[in-house]
Amino acid sequence: MRLSFALLLPLVLVLSACATPRERCMADATRELRTIDALIAETEGNIARGYAILREPAVRTTLVWCLAPDDRITLCNRQEADVRERPVAIDRAEERRKLASLRERRAELLREAAAAQARCAALHPA
Repeated sequence: MRLSFALLLPLVLVLSACATPRERCMADATRELRTIDALIAETEGNIARGYAILREPAVRTTLVWCLAPDDRITLCNRQEADVRERPVAIDRAEERRKLASLRERRAELLREAAAAQARCAALHPA
């Protein structure tokens, strides 16, 4: 199963705390570009499959062994957060238009990110 962006975000935030000021600046300069790249990959996947995958939060109840107040071992219900995926119909023509728009935006962001990275290099020399 592919890890979602939401699951990776806390890990990225923890690791970015260890980065140098230059590395943080460079990462900040390309953050929006990485988001657009993820959206492009998702849209391309939707077009290739012919449907989108909707990820919905869900609560799952499982049985677990637990200790009762009278020190007996018993079964208890535990609720766990989960994510369900389900296919959703798409309009391929609309997805292609969206993909073209994302690619145009990516080209703009690429230029902006290059300029921002140059500022980072000037601000934080290696």
